[in-house]
Parts: sequence; structure tokens; C-alpha cells
Amino acid sequence: MRIIFIPLLGVIIPFFSGVITYQLYSNLELVASFIYFILMSFCIWTSAAWLHHKTRYLFTVKQNPFIKIGSISLINALFGAATTGIFSLIWFRISKENFTWDSMLKCICFSALAVIVFTLVYEILFLSKERELDTKIVDQLDWERSKAEMSLLKNELEPHFIFNSLNALSYLILSDPETAHEFNSKLASVYKYFLINKDRDLITLQNELEFIGNYFFLLQVRHDNKLHLATELNKTEEGSLMILPYALQVAVENAIKHNEFTDANPLYIRVITNGEYILVKNNKLPKSYSANSTGIGLRNLSSRYKMLCNKDILIETNDYEYTIKLPIIKSNA
Repeated sequence: MRIIFIPLLGVIIPFFSGVITYQLYSNLELVASFIYFILMSFCIWTSAAWLHHKTRYLFTVKQNPFIKIGSISLINALFGAATTGIFSLIWFRISKENFTWDSMLKCICFSALAVIVFTLVYEILFLSKERELDTKIVDQLDWERSKAEMSLLKNELEPHFIFNSLNALSYLILSDPETAHEFNSKLASVYKYFLINKDRDLITLQNELEFIGNYFFLLQVRHDNKLHLATELNKTEEGSLMILPYALQVAVENAIKHNEFTDANPLYIRVITNGEYILVKNNKLPKSYSANSTGIGLRNLSSRYKMLCNKDILIETNDYEYTIKLPIIKSNA
């Protein structure tokens, strides 16, 4: 902008204000006069830009933006007018022109108008940059909050889950040693998965399914086989599709938390794909009382998907079925 508009204003302002009578000067003198007014334009532009940069931070964020912009424009216009007035007086002194108030006032007015226009342009650029920076800061804070909430969620879930599992294991050791051995092996695999993947952003769907299989075995033992899980996926896709760690666990726990299942009415959970989403479906067996839920799980899952791949989970429900749709992420994306 400076490279283009400083020379342009140095030519336009004297032309429209009439402070140069072109017939009185030789070509060399005209070139010198243009250089003089380009110098004037440079001084006005540079000084006004510096003044704009300094004065805009004197205003607080909560102040009326129109007052802020109007005040900055007025200060810059007065400064530009004063600078133009000094340069014009010097010009009339050293040139062949006869001093006239009309020409001088026109020159000052054109300069002040140009300063106001470019002050507004600069303010728009400043505001655009500030908005872009604010957006980045908000996104970063959202990401950090999401990570903190997810970390808190895992810290809350893991001890609770381990405590219940150890109680079940203690009972099985006495009543069913063979199942207890398998239960212990699955529990170790689940906890190993937590430790390995707690800091990862993405894992393969195949790894998540192996984890959820072990995890679901523990749940089935604890709930006396009142839970059933079925996966309807293309085996060739499992290694190429990616998913957020614990995404299926959050969906499964959501189904268990909000439904009341019995031997007569078990809870059926299905994991399928439709090309765009991994669908986690369960039949609806709503509890007769409100579930004690903070909503952190699904909210965190939504935030993590938005931050990581600019997509969001979808939730669909009807009278018979509840579906959580997790966006598919390709490993080669």
C-alpha cells in the first residue's frame, strides 16, 4: 500500500488542489515538485501510521468502537492537515506559485480526507488481524480445555472402572477360577491400552475394536451377560480407518449409563459403518430415574473431533434406538 499510494497521493493532492501551475515549470522542475509532494505524502503517511498505532491502544476494549475509530481518525486528520499546511507554506515560499488560501485549504482538505480514508483502512486491517489472533487463541484454549477435561474424565473413569473390576475379579477367583484368569488377562490388556494410547490423537479402528472387545468382556462379566455387542465391519477397512482413542468406549458407556437392562430385556449394542461414519447403535431401555451424568464424555468427544479433523459427532434417536455417529478418518487423509 505504501509503495503504491504514497507516490500516487504525492501526484493527486497537488493536482486537485491547484497548488501547481504546470505551465510555469520545466520538465525537470515538475519532476522536482512531484518529488517534494511525494516527500510530503511520505511524511504524512508514515507519521499518521505511527500515530495510529500508538493512539489506538489508549482505548479500552469495552469502549464504543465508533468513538475509538472516530477519535483516531480525527487525531490523524488534524495531524495530516497540520503537516500539509507546513509543507504548503514552504512550497509557496520556494516555488513560482502565488499564495492563495483557496489552493492551500484545498490541499489541506484533500490530505486530511486521504488520511481519514487510510486510517479506516488501517483500522480494518488491525481489527482483522486481532480477530484472527483472537480466533486462534480461543481455538487453542478450547483445545487445551478439551484435553484437560478429557484427562480429568479418564482420571475419574479409570479408578472407578478398576475398582469395580477388582471387586468382580475377587468374586470370580473364589467362584470361577477359569473365568477369573481370563478376566484378569482382559483387564491387563485394557489397562495396557489406556497407558499406551492416553497421549495419542488417533489410532486405527482395528486397535480400538480389539480394546472394546476386551473392555466389553469385563462389562459382560460384571453385568451377568445382560449386555450384547455386535460389530458389522469390513475387515479390510479396519486397518485403514482411524478413530480417536476411547471414542467407542465413551459411546458404549453412554449406552450403559442411560439404559436399564435385565435378563429379560438385555441391551444390544452394534458397531457398523456407512461410508462416512462409524455408527454405535443401542436399543432404548430408558431408566425410570435420571442417570447421574455430567455430559463430559460426549461433549469432549465432540470437541476433540472438531479440533482434530473439523468434523463433529452426530446423535440420532427415535422411540426404539439411539445412535452415535463418529466421523470416519482415513489413514491416508
